This record gives sequence, structure tokens and C-alpha cells, in this order.
Amino acid sequence: MSMNEQIKKIVSKIPKLEEGKRFIIGIDGLSRSGKTTLVKHLSHMLTEEKLPFYVFYIDNHIVERNRRYNTGHEEWFEYYQLQWDIQGLRDQLFEKIKGSQSFNLSFYQDESDTQMTKQITLPDSCVVIIEGVFLQRKEWSNYYDFLLYLDCPREKRFLRESQETQKKILKFQNRYWLAENFYLETERPLDGAHIVLHG
Repeated sequence: MSMNEQIKKIVSKIPKLEEGKRFIIGIDGLSRSGKTTLVKHLSHMLTEEKLPFYVFYIDNHIVERNRRYNTGHEEWFEYYQLQWDIQGLRDQLFEKIKGSQSFNLSFYQDESDTQMTKQITLPDSCVVIIEGVFLQRKEWSNYYDFLLYLDCPREKRFLRESQETQKKILKFQNRYWLAENFYLETERPLDGAHIVLHG
């Protein structure tokens, strides 16, 4: 199935938006699985269909470095449990997207390693897309109307990293891959998704 056909299949799952209703789509998948590319194509088609939408990228909402590195916990635990304020995002984002027109949300500023609060205003009726890793963790899993999971082999994903990043193989082994294993084993995201795209 081509990318265009896959996107059409996703759009076909969106019901006619009633006044004041929002449809929440989760785009889940491990690092470098193609989530951002998919969202780009999906956004293009939603624009063509004249469907209002808003995209949230979970990686925009990580916490400061001292809260996720050198904490005394194992590296994989830091990545899975501490990289984001899980409860804070549930309260700030997930609890708001269904019914709140306007709310404040913290964004991570990479250059200054600080948080900045921005006011988010959503259309009364729209599609809300949330893209990121570990979206089906138990604290967030009940907020989606439709879940899509991108399943891509680890070797293929690793080759999408830059040559410089690939040299940091120990970080992948100790931090990222162990956390991914934990997620796959505990939350079973392929089973929870409405559609699984492979490759």
C-alpha cells in the first residue's frame, strides 16, 4: 500500500465532525520509525479535505536535562519514566484537548534548557493529532479516539540516525533500546493500535 493510500485509509476513519466535537488521533511509534513524515503527509491531506486540525509533538514537551540525566536511576528508566512529566502532560494536555478551547502548555527550550509556557487555542471542532514515542503508556492511553502505530525494525531505524549519532551505540543500548523493550513488553502497542503500518 502506498503512502497516499495509507493516509487516505487514516482519513477515512475520521467521522464527520459535529459542532464542538474533536477527534483525537495518536501517531505512536519508536524513534525514527517515520512518525513525523506520516504526520506531514496526513496534515497535507487534511488541509486538502478542509478539515481543521492541530498537531502536538510529544518531544516538544520533555523536561530539563537535570531531571532526565544523572538522576541515580538506570538510563533506560530515565528515558522512559523521566524524559517527560507524565502526570503533568496528562493534566496540561491530555485532559484539555477534548473540551478546552484554550489552555496553557509547557514547551521545552533546547538552547536554554528551560521550559516556556504557551497558550494553546484549539478550534471548537477539529482533528487533534498527537505524535510521539510511548503514547500508549497507561497514563495516556485512554485519551485517543484512534491510534496508529508505526512498526519499523530497530536496525532500519538506527540506520536513519546520522553517522555521528550512530557512534554513540552504548547510549542506544543502555538508554533507548532497553526503554523500547520495556514499552513493547508492558504496553504491547501493536495490539492497542487500530492500524499498524510496517516499515
